Amino acid sequence: MVAVGTYDALKSPRFTFRGTGFVVGRGDRVFTNAHVLPAPTDPDARAQLAVLVPRSGEAPDVRMIKRYSTDADHDLAVLDIEGAALPALPLAHGATARAGTSVALIGYPLGTSLGLVPAAHRGIVAAVTSIALPPANASQLDAHTLNRLRQGAFEILQLDATAYPGNSGSPLLDVDTGQVVGVINMVYVKSTKESAVGQPTGITYAIPVRHVQDLLDRR
Repeated sequence: MVAVGTYDALKSPRFTFRGTGFVVGRGDRVFTNAHVLPAPTDPDARAQLAVLVPRSGEAPDVRMIKRYSTDADHDLAVLDIEGAALPALPLAHGATARAGTSVALIGYPLGTSLGLVPAAHRGIVAAVTSIALPPANASQLDAHTLNRLRQGAFEILQLDATAYPGNSGSPLLDVDTGQVVGVINMVYVKSTKESAVGQPTGITYAIPVRHVQDLLDRR
C-alpha cells in the first residue's frame, strides 16, 4: 500500500495525505480514486502529486507522480510513479465478485496521523447493486457528467465491511485468491463525515476491478 497526496518542500509537514493507493502492473503504476486527487480549486492543486511508500525501520520513501489519467465516471485514477518498481497486487479477471464473497480491504483509515501503518478490515460482498456516481460538487456538473448520469447507473459492490475516511483508493481483495476485486470509493455515513469515525455504519462501496483494467487498457 502507498499513501497518496501532495508534496511541497516549503510546507510542514511536506506531505499532505489525501487517500490510499495500491501498486499494479509492472510496479510503476498506482491506482486510487479520482476524488483523492486535488481539484483545480483546491489549495493543494499547486503542489506536486506524490506517494509515500512505507519502508520497514526507515522513513517512508517519497515518489513523485510523473503523469496520471482519470476515469471520473467510475471515480478511478492511475498514477505513473518515479523510481524503481514496487511490489504489485494481482488483478482479478472475469465476472464481478458475487454476493457472499469473503473480502478484505487494506489502507490508511486515519491517514498518517498514527504513522504510515496499513490496517486491514474483513467483510463480505453484501450485494452487487447499481449506482450513478455524482460529481464531488455542483461546479463539476458539466455536460459530460450530466449525460453520463442520464445514461443510467453501473454495478458497484456493496460491502458488509467497515472503512473510514482515508480508505478511499484502498484495494478490495478476495480473501481466497489474494486478487484485487475492487477499489474502495465511499462509505455510507449516518449524518456527517465526522460520524463515520465515531459511529461507522459498516456499509462500504467499491468499484469493480474491471473498470481498473479498462483504464489500464486505455493507457
